[in-house]
Amino acid sequence: MRTVQTQMARRRFRSNQRHEPSTERSVLEYFSTPAPQTSRTEIMRLVRGGEDTYLELKVKLSNSEKIAQGIVALANTGGGVIVFGVDDQMRVEGLSDPESVQEELVRICRHEIAPMLVPYVDGISFDNGRRIVALEVRGTRRPYRTRADGRYFVRMGAEKREAMLEELTALMDEARPFQYECAPVIGASVKDVDEAHLWSYLREFEGDAFTEASFGDYPTAEVLERELALATTQGGETVPTIAGLLLFGRDESVHKLLPRASLTAVRFSGDSSSSGAPEIERAQLTGNLHTVYEATLRFIRRYCDLWEARPRSFAHEEQKTDETFVARANYQRDAVCEAVANALSHRDLALRDHTTRIHIYDHSIEIINPRRAADFASTWGKAIRYGVPQRLNPQLHAVFINHAYGIKLPHGGLPMLMRQSRLFSSRRPEIHVFNDEFRLRIYGS
Repeated sequence: MRTVQTQMARRRFRSNQRHEPSTERSVLEYFSTPAPQTSRTEIMRLVRGGEDTYLELKVKLSNSEKIAQGIVALANTGGGVIVFGVDDQMRVEGLSDPESVQEELVRICRHEIAPMLVPYVDGISFDNGRRIVALEVRGTRRPYRTRADGRYFVRMGAEKREAMLEELTALMDEARPFQYECAPVIGASVKDVDEAHLWSYLREFEGDAFTEASFGDYPTAEVLERELALATTQGGETVPTIAGLLLFGRDESVHKLLPRASLTAVRFSGDSSSSGAPEIERAQLTGNLHTVYEATLRFIRRYCDLWEARPRSFAHEEQKTDETFVARANYQRDAVCEAVANALSHRDLALRDHTTRIHIYDHSIEIINPRRAADFASTWGKAIRYGVPQRLNPQLHAVFINHAYGIKLPHGGLPMLMRQSRLFSSRRPEIHVFNDEFRLRIYGS
């Protein structure tokens, strides 16, 4: 059983207040500056406790690929220490060339791990001449992965293993939301990409970024990864990222691999679902973003009229209302299109238990979108009304709004939406952010 003294030493070592560089320049300066030395007593107290979730012992550094995996596992599990020159029986064997080990560890952390990990490397000498090296790992920007094959590892007790889907999702949830779009879709491959849609997009750049003759026989995998940055390499195979699959995936593949990316559209009879208004129709819209966008507008047009400008009178204004009549409101077309586009391109993809929903009532449309309330301060809630964007998925959004993607979208963003909707219906749209949801209500005439 580990002693209290050993446990305290371990915690004290891991809480050592070292400054982590925050800029590229300070990172480069750090790599050329020797790290502060850790005492032999502190290291040996750690070693006597044996291997666990936060400590790994290595006799030598012989396989850089496995060392990179071990570092990734520690970083994704909360940090820890790898000691080189000590065997599994906690005997100090020492290293023949500790300087080269330190240099190799810096190289691994800098070039074989993504994002780049800042290493804290200590060299410890003993009176008998033996020397060991301790690498302290801190996972401040997790999730980390091996750069060569894009694999994520975690540490369970004294062993490392590849992260399961639930663990990877949890790690992504902790990351800043905009990073999630770059995560590879587990189980996906190039076969899940709609090649006709992808190459149609690329041909729109003919003569500029794209020259068909230079691409040969339509290398979809290469283009996705090297040209558009919408795929990564895992285990020697090209895997689309979440953004890549949502933009160019086959409809059936998106529905199977990313089921939470679907959109639920509901038409209610009444002005609010809280008043117990019955449902007239509910539809689950699935597929890539292009498919879902078009399907959503078709659903809205089924129950609403969209106009470029407000007419002097509406055709159904003189129609009498009775028990069988369902109100059919009118909306400004660009405002509705912008609202749907925002819902699809700005949703928080890392949230697992929230889906995008569109509720159509007799006199309003409510769009409910996943949006981490903790990361969306009140200041941002006000700033977006003035056209200051806070894009969660910059890659996805850039492709989605490009005319080459095949969707004709209005310009002007949220300020345009609010202005056009207010002028059309004489009512200002309402925006609320709470319970990890962004709610936008547009009123009709």
